[in-house]
Parts: sequence; structure tokens; C-alpha cells
Amino acid sequence: MKKNALLLLLALTCVFRAHAYVALQPVNLTCEYIENPLCIDIANPRFAWTFNSTERNALQTAYEIIVSKTPADVEHGKATEWSTGKIASSDNIQIEYAGAPLTSFTKYYWRVRVYDQNGTASAWSAVNIFETAMLSPADWTAKWISDGSRNPARDEDRFKEDRMPLFRKTFKGSKKIIAAKLYISGLGYYEAYLNGRKVGNHVLDPGFTTYKKEVLYAVYDVTPMVQQGINVAAIALGAGWWNPLPIKFFGRWDLRDYQQTGRPCVKAEVHITYKDGSVDKIVTDESWLTAPGPVTHNNVYLGEKYDARLEQPGWNTLQADKTAWKQAVQVNGPDGTLKAQMQPAIQVTKTIKPVKIYEQGKDTFIVDMGQNFAGVVRIHVTGNEGDKITMRFGEDVYTNGSLNYMTSVMTQIKKGAIKAPPGAPETAWQEDGYILKGGATESWNPHFTFHGFRYVEVTGWPGTPTIENFEGLRMNSAVNVNGTFSCSNEQFNTLHEVIQWTFLSNIFSVQSDCPAREKMGYGADMVVSSNAFIYNYNMAQFYTKAVTDFANEQRPGGGITEIAPFTGIADRGYGDESGPMGWQLGFAFLQKQLYDFYGDKRIIAQHYNAFTRQMLFLQKQSFENLFYWDIGDHEALDTKPDAFSASCFYYNHAKLAAEFAGILGKTTDSIQYGGLAEDIKEAIVYKYNVRNTGRFDNATQSAQILALWYDLAPDKKAAFDVLMKEFERHHMHVSTGIFSTKMMFDVLRTYNRNDIAYTITDQRGYPGWLNMINNGATTLWETWAYPESSPSQNHPMFGSVDEWFYRSLLGINPASPGFKTIIIKPQPAGDLRWAKGSYQSIRGTITSEWKKTADAFTLNVTIPANTTALVYVPAKQNAAVKESGIQVNILRYEDGYAVIEAGSGTYTYTTQ
Repeated sequence: MKKNALLLLLALTCVFRAHAYVALQPVNLTCEYIENPLCIDIANPRFAWTFNSTERNALQTAYEIIVSKTPADVEHGKATEWSTGKIASSDNIQIEYAGAPLTSFTKYYWRVRVYDQNGTASAWSAVNIFETAMLSPADWTAKWISDGSRNPARDEDRFKEDRMPLFRKTFKGSKKIIAAKLYISGLGYYEAYLNGRKVGNHVLDPGFTTYKKEVLYAVYDVTPMVQQGINVAAIALGAGWWNPLPIKFFGRWDLRDYQQTGRPCVKAEVHITYKDGSVDKIVTDESWLTAPGPVTHNNVYLGEKYDARLEQPGWNTLQADKTAWKQAVQVNGPDGTLKAQMQPAIQVTKTIKPVKIYEQGKDTFIVDMGQNFAGVVRIHVTGNEGDKITMRFGEDVYTNGSLNYMTSVMTQIKKGAIKAPPGAPETAWQEDGYILKGGATESWNPHFTFHGFRYVEVTGWPGTPTIENFEGLRMNSAVNVNGTFSCSNEQFNTLHEVIQWTFLSNIFSVQSDCPAREKMGYGADMVVSSNAFIYNYNMAQFYTKAVTDFANEQRPGGGITEIAPFTGIADRGYGDESGPMGWQLGFAFLQKQLYDFYGDKRIIAQHYNAFTRQMLFLQKQSFENLFYWDIGDHEALDTKPDAFSASCFYYNHAKLAAEFAGILGKTTDSIQYGGLAEDIKEAIVYKYNVRNTGRFDNATQSAQILALWYDLAPDKKAAFDVLMKEFERHHMHVSTGIFSTKMMFDVLRTYNRNDIAYTITDQRGYPGWLNMINNGATTLWETWAYPESSPSQNHPMFGSVDEWFYRSLLGINPASPGFKTIIIKPQPAGDLRWAKGSYQSIRGTITSEWKKTADAFTLNVTIPANTTALVYVPAKQNAAVKESGIQVNILRYEDGYAVIEAGSGTYTYTTQ
């Protein structure tokens, strides 16, 4: 009997221990925000993980990481490169590698186990890998090569036929192959092939950078594509941003004056590892062969021309006609350092079928894709050799059904507006052309351009096209979706969807203002919409690149450019080609978001010196701690308070400088910048506060919101009352520009007046978001008014409203960097009956779902393991709140909420 009892006790103990063993299990391991990356080129990459635990109040109290060079070692707990030992820490993000120095071209295996609040160890995680690429520029063996061609001496000749080069190299896989990697950068764009098959799913690669400072390369695992015996590596190049046409932006700025440019060139290496441990390298050099391809012209703005009659059958296989090829030429290539491309590559992320096609006139058809988006069109066509199809793209059609291309031509270069240079088309519209080779059905889409459009004007089609002949290929940087949102207001749901299409249309390695007319990375657009982007997508690596882009363009005097990579535009800047204040803010503001949302302290440390140089520049340009011009609250309907906003943005810089110095432990700097911020604030209040009235500057919505968002008002209630009167004067419609629109939602959330935010957002008439939708918009407009001839119909800067869906309607907000602590404070408003959604934070998924009836309010929340939250449940003073039917302890009652402390887990709160 005693023996049986003992066996039972042991069995129960084992069950308990097994349960405890996996109660806080690490999952979703990442290295530099990426699962199993192949492209690490930094000496001390950072690790992170989340947990699959659904237990309440689960906390990590310690962790242990091991890193080895073989899977067998790490599986057996042997750390050949790094073992942290048991580290008493709750950190599960941004854990920096501190083991033996990493070596290039090496695969490392790692895993982690953690200890919960009771000191119980989890099981070891699944084994993940990270693989190093070129840790030093000296690791490159390959040379930059080209076809030896030069651009014409006369600019007007640059618009004539210019066939893009093809390259090929045969090589032998001499032994049993166990691994093969391709490392490649091709400028402007490249597509790589092995044995006739395209490598990877990237398009428009590499991402646009300041080529004289930095050039990106990608890494592909091509092990299945390389065979023992004879192989063929092949590469096609496009012009991209590296080989731009001599056409000035807005008739003023020639990209060649601001960026290093040149003829298409490529640098690539294939590393083949054999079973016996030996390695072969196939590198680009003069032994490669080159020939002109069928792409006869390509430009990121004007489109692509392709002549299928010029194709070389089997050019990327062993069956190529070798007589057409000559030796490649070694060239200098760009000056920039080659860096691994860490941000998500551009990919085709969706295929779109047209909704209708109609005949517009003789030999003219209009294809309606049903959705404004960014990408290209794939055609399927049968015809005769020499048949020439032309496609032009636009965001809308006129009332007579003809194509309206006016909102999508390159920087307003069009007949009757900005004059085109000699040789260029009079109107710089987006246009693709295809010449058939004849015979069987031919399928084609451009490879080295992208457009922003909904409608396609087709001419030259053999016969009568149908919708089956066309497919839209939506393209964007393939960021992971991190957020979900829906509510009982169907127009808000439609608006949310419209914003997704808008956002994805404008991330092509840079966050652009529009995907057709400009395609450039404006700092202000990122300031006003970055939070909305981050709630919807994993933007960690994307915005890390954006910060680097601004740093690479820092002016000699310290100023930051309006756009990065820089294209020459410096509208209302402060000299030395620096940008206006609100646009310069993008550099530091994005660092702040990376810290707040992802807990990234390293980005601040890396760019601190550049930021202090910028601050010194701004201090020298200021007058009595103020600035007096800026583009200001762009697209505001009332008179913009430009000087006031410029000084506010300067104040923002100083506050961030003080905060960053404090984060880095630079106490003296923090005190100095804190004092500067107070001096700026004092100067702003002295000059722009209309005493004893609550008014600031011209007291428009823009001015009042700026004053409240920056906490400038001595009498906040009076300032808020003036803002309310401004809303009433505009019949509860916005008159705000891009900055104050974003700030408006923050102010109304802070002042617990989400009812006003709801009323404004729910307006169906002009001006407002739903006015756009009810007038047919499938992406957001650049302006509150319908843009017919100049502004874009696909512009993200008013997309800040989507942040409101997450921060206010769902109530999901970080209370500390990286969501270590969380605030869940939904603010029901208007006639909303329910809202639900989630945010995949760096520490795990946060959910918020609420519904209200005449009798009760129910709030379901999920808090990730190893985090804590303050949950705000709408409730009357001293009202009881129950969780799963049991009354909970209330920390305090505040502004119509019962505030509850919660650890990790899923909770259902109800109150009458």
C-alpha cells in the first residue's frame, strides 16, 4: 500500500513538474527581428522571443541562451560559441550576443530556456539559426561588372532605346553539394537565375539607398537550385534609381546632382559547400559573359518597354546561343559600403483581377482594376510578331470614361504645367509597352518599374481584350501584418481597409508619399503616420533603414534633409540643403518609435552623434530659441501657423535630445538639452500664447492642437475650450493638416473626449475620411478635397486615423518601452456597440475586444506572458467590476473608469 502511494505521489509529482516545465515556454525566436536570418552582418546581433503560455501572471525571472556552430552541439546543450549561463533578468527582447567573435559565412544554432516566477525552468526552445554574411567588406571576392556601355553624351538621347544587359556564367559543381548561397547586389535593380529558374521572390531589389554611402545586398539559400555537374548563373539588370533619366523633379531637381549614379552593374558570389568541407566560389568578374536583353527602356517613373522579338531563348540555361555574348567589363561600381538588406524585400503580395473592361474609343480600352494600388499589370496575349501594345496608368477616369492620368504623372511634368526636357515625353505619364514575338500566348509583366493606379488605358491590343487577359500584381515591402481591427461601424471598417491599401502602396524600401507621382521618403509623412504603420505591420527593420537613410544624407553642417534618400528637394529648409523643421523631425522621431514600440536602445546609441550634430545646427539657425518658417501643418484648410509650428517642432527635437541622452546615461547632455527645451518652451509661450484667452497664435484647430499636444498651454482647460469652439465653428469637421490630424486624436484621447474624435471621424461630408470613401476612394487622398489634376489619390499622411482605431477604440498603448507594461483603455464613443482587434507586440499578442448593451459593458483582453497591464474598464464611481463572474479589486476610479492591475493571461471583465 505504501509502495503504491509512493508511486502515485511520484506520478503526480512528474505530472506537476511536466506541467510546470512548459508553463512558460519560449517560442517565436528572432535574431534582429527576423526568424532564422541568413543575412547577419553585424558583430553582436540581438535575440528575442515570446511565450506560448496562457497562464495568468506568468513572468520570466531568468533566461539562459546557448549558441553553437553545430546542431548536434546545441541539441545536447553544448555551447561552443556562447553560453549566458542563468541570467537573472526578465528581458526577453534585445538580448545582445556577447560570445566568441562571429565569423563570416557561418551558420550558428541557438536556443533559449527561461525560468518562471517560481524559478521553474522551461524546456529548451526549438533550435533556431542565424547565418552570417559578409562581416567585413574584405570578405567580398567578387567584382562589380557591367556590359561596358556608357550613357549617351547628350541628355536627350537618354530617352531613346537602351537595352538592359544580361549576364551569364557556367560553372561546375564538382562534388557532392550540401549547401549553396548567393550573395548579390545589382544596380539599379536585378533578377538572378540559376539553371533557368528565378532565385527568390524579391522584386525591385535592392532597396533604394544613398549609393555613395551604402548599397544593399541580399542573401539567398540556393542549395536546391545548384546541381552536381554543369550549372548556369544568370542575371538581368534594370536601371532603377541608380541609372535615372535626365528629367528634373518638378522641373528643378536632377537626381544625378544629389545621388551617385551610373550604368547598370552587378556584384555577386555563389558559395558552394561540398560534403568534404571544401568550398567553391563563383564570383562576378571579367569571365562572365554579357549580351543586351529585350528590355529596351525602363524607368521607375516612366515605365518599361519590352520587345519580345529580342529575347534570347534559353539565355539563362545551357541552351543559350553563345555567339551573341561578349566578355563583361569590370567597373568601379558605387562608392557605398555593401550592407546586408535587413528590411523586408519588395515582393508581389497579391494578385488582383479586373472588375471590368470597356471600349473607350478606336483601339482604346480601359481596364478597371477596381482598386487603387501599387505594382504592375501582367498581360496574357496572343497576336502577330511586331504587334505593339501600350498601357498607360491612372488613378481615376473622367466623366466621359477616358483615363485621368493627371494625378499620377511624374512630379507634375505634363503638357500645360511643367515643361519636359528635350527628348522626354511631353507628359511624363506611367507607360508600359510590349511588342509581341508572335505565335503562342505570351505572358508578360514589367520587372524594373512600378506604378500607382487603378485604371489602365490599353491601345494596340490584337483583337478585343477581356478581363481574363489582365492581372494586377500588387507589390510592396513584404512586412508582416501585426494588427487587426474591426468594429460595429462598417464605414470605419471600410476606412481601415482603405488605409491598408494606401499604406502598402507606399512602402517600396522607402516609405513614400505616393507610389506614382513622387515615390520619395518625406520625413514628415513618417512622423505623422509611423505609429499607424507600426500598429498594423512589423516595421522594425523598415524604419531602422529609414533612420539610416536620413543619417546617410546628413548635411555637412549637420542638418537633416527633407527626403531620404535625398533627391534635392529642400522646400523651406534652413540652408545647406537641409529640410524644414517638421520634416527634419523624422530622423529623431523614428528613433523614438523604435524605442517605444520595440525597446530598441541601440538605434539611439548608433545615431546619437549625428543627432547632436543636427541639434547644434538647429541651435545655430534659431533666433532667440524660435524658428519662423516651415512647410508647417501641410494641407490644413485654415491658415497654417507656420512659424508657431516650426518652433514647436524645434521644441520636439530638444525634448527628444534630452530623453535620448537620459536613455544613454549621458547625464550632462540630458540636463543641457532639458534646459534648452525649457528655454524653447518659454519662448514659444511668450510669443504665441494670447494671454488669458486660451488661444495660441491664430487659434485654428492646428494651432490649438499643437499647443495642447506639446503641453504648452498655461491654462489647459481654456486652450481646450478654444479648440472645442473651433470644432463647432467647422460643424465638427476637421480643418487640420497632417501634423495636427495625428495630434488631434492623441489630445482627445488624453482629455478623455473620444466622443469628439468619433463625431469628427464619422462625418460623411466634406472634409473627412468618409467623404473620400463615399466618393469612390479606395485609397486615401493627399488632400481633403477630391484631387483631380495634381495631388495624389494614394497618399498615407492622413492615415494617422488608423492609429486612433488601435490607441483609442481598442485602447492598446505601451506604458513602457517595448510593451513591457501595457495600458488597455478602450474609449467607447458614439453609436459603437463593439470593437475588437489585436496587436502583435514584440513581446507577444495583445488583444482587446469590447461590447456594450443597455445593461452591461464587457471587455475581453489578453496580456502576453512576461508583461503586466493597467486595464481601464468603463465604470461609474465605486461600481463593481467582475472578471469571469468574480468581483475584482479596483486600484482606483478615474475619469469614468475602474483601473485594474493585471498580469499576463486572458480576462473577461464586466460591469453594469
